[in-house]
Amino acid sequence: MEVESNKSDLGDKKSYAGIPEAEFVEDVEAYMQRSENGGNVDDVLKRLDSQHAKYKFMEYNLLSKKKRLLNQVPELKRSLTMIEKLEQEKEDFETQFLLSEQVFARAKVSPTNTVCLWLGANVMLEYTLEDAKKLLTENIAVATRNLSYVEHDLDFLRDQFTTTEVNMARVFNWNVKKRQEKANAK
Repeated sequence: MEVESNKSDLGDKKSYAGIPEAEFVEDVEAYMQRSENGGNVDDVLKRLDSQHAKYKFMEYNLLSKKKRLLNQVPELKRSLTMIEKLEQEKEDFETQFLLSEQVFARAKVSPTNTVCLWLGANVMLEYTLEDAKKLLTENIAVATRNLSYVEHDLDFLRDQFTTTEVNMARVFNWNVKKRQEKANAK
């Protein structure tokens, strides 16, 4: 799988999308005594819950991007295959092409040196076969690399979910323990 081969290109970078790293709360007592926390469990839990919600939002965006890239790569590869076919053909040939989902049309294609590529945003440009092939090859490489970055960020994000959830549980349990100690002291 191409994505796996690109993992080595990622190095030790924690996040390509700028996802903030969740701090692991090792010592809850010391953490709760920090000035920003002031020992207020409710505020700390609200802040951790807010951080968790932000991670969920980032996950939604990354999953949407991953889905788009997973659709884009095969589409680019199909276009590249067609350009290679056009380069090989020296005589008229018949083919079918996709009009819309599940709707195909037959066409007679004459030899050509140019092709029009749909770039999106209502833009279509005419390229020579060589330039179109080069552009599509570059776009496939970029989309594949971006897919590996998104997958890397999703893995990183899952770690941040876990860290935040563990922190929430530790703070909550610390609070329960403190309440039990106060109740037993009476």
